[in-house]
Amino acid sequence: MAGDATTFARPYAEAIFAQAQQTRQTDSWSAMLDLLATLLADAQLKKVLANPGLTQIQNADLFLSIADDHLTQEGKNLVRLLAQNTRLALLPEIQTLFRYYRSVEQGTISVHLITAYALTSADQNQLTKSLQRRLERSVELRSEVNPELIGGFH
Repeated sequence: MAGDATTFARPYAEAIFAQAQQTRQTDSWSAMLDLLATLLADAQLKKVLANPGLTQIQNADLFLSIADDHLTQEGKNLVRLLAQNTRLALLPEIQTLFRYYRSVEQGTISVHLITAYALTSADQNQLTKSLQRRLERSVELRSEVNPELIGGFH
């Protein structure tokens, strides 16, 4: 399923985004999807969810017991639906697609830059302005330093 994750996640992400737009809850959905994808990235939780002795409903209940206070009823329904369809593993891809749809709607693009050394604020501002001119969109730049990069950029 790994190669098909985007294909399987797309209908969910599109439906969530359409609902979020209609109800004007894109911020809320974005926060919920961020939380759910972060939880799923936890190695210990992944192991528990992969336990063949647990049913999908039990997986959903476990997931909801952790995130319950941070989810709307619609968010809880999403978790249950994904578990029922054996698709909880798609949450990170659903989150990524949702962010993409939101950035298109807002006319922004998120750029994650990895460099071998820290960029100065002036360098970051210059790069952001250059990308905005070239892409004709607002750019949200996140930078990360990885000294192991040989050429300076990744």
